[in-house]
Amino acid sequence: MEDAGFTGATAAGALVQRMEAGLVGHAPLVERLMIALLTGGHVLIEGAPGLAKTRSVRRLAEGMEGSFARIQCTPDLMPADITGTQVFRQDSGHMEFLPGPIFHALVLVDEINRAPPKVQSALLEAMGEGQVTASGQTRALPEPFMVVATQNPLEHEGTFPLPEAQLDRFLMHVVLDLPDQQDELAILDLVEGELRAHAGPEAPVLDHATLAQMKAEVLKVHLSPALKDYIVSLVMATRRDADGLDVASRIRHAVSPRGSLALAASARARAYLHGRAYAVPEDVVALAPDVVCHRMAPTWRAQAAGETARGIFAEILDRVRPL
Repeated sequence: MEDAGFTGATAAGALVQRMEAGLVGHAPLVERLMIALLTGGHVLIEGAPGLAKTRSVRRLAEGMEGSFARIQCTPDLMPADITGTQVFRQDSGHMEFLPGPIFHALVLVDEINRAPPKVQSALLEAMGEGQVTASGQTRALPEPFMVVATQNPLEHEGTFPLPEAQLDRFLMHVVLDLPDQQDELAILDLVEGELRAHAGPEAPVLDHATLAQMKAEVLKVHLSPALKDYIVSLVMATRRDADGLDVASRIRHAVSPRGSLALAASARARAYLHGRAYAVPEDVVALAPDVVCHRMAPTWRAQAAGETARGIFAEILDRVRPL
């Protein structure tokens, strides 16, 4: 890691190392969780069961100061189950609001696509506005506040696909693949070692004050005019045909300005994690698929032809080059 003069970079590196020590083959996921933490964003993780999605979030929660809650989504979940509800206290004779699990610093929403639309709407306000409206009153959520949601791509019965407005609230959508043979063997060794060790919980390495300092330092990372132009060019390429690439007939919902803002913020945070005071095109290229693709939707004709948002955007990345 280079030395860019950021005092919070040491704590960031320590947390990354701690998370990676308990995960195998998930360095990109760790990096993206850290980027979301540094930018105040939220992450959607998609992958088959058993790929350490929940484990990765727990590793993050164990390494930072603040409360943690896990919400297991089911079709019968109600908005009050996550936001909280009013209860009558017989001893005082008054109604009292009991906060739900959303009132935590880090919230894991497991299998979010099993939550009904009303629950997804409640999450939308929390993620987008940092507040919850329950029992006729709006209440602010803690700072920091971060949602990491997971979804299983294998089962679709009893699920409610996330609407585009909900997907757009996630800074990144990370898709996990099955590990290769070498990683699978490393996972076996890691789990066996943990079962034998029975180590107690480690102290958090990142407190609220240090995190606030890190967020302020990320904002100081330089984005050159040429890099900003590259980010905007990538986003604009989802809206109109360019360089011989037909997108008008293949994309029915292009990326909004929120995508440009998210990609710029993510590139800054990645540069920070790599010890640089400036972002480079490699930061944009590495993160763009996870930041942009869930914000665009192929046409029905393109889907029928077997095309996906990630496939179309791969063509855009290949055609649109940094200046």
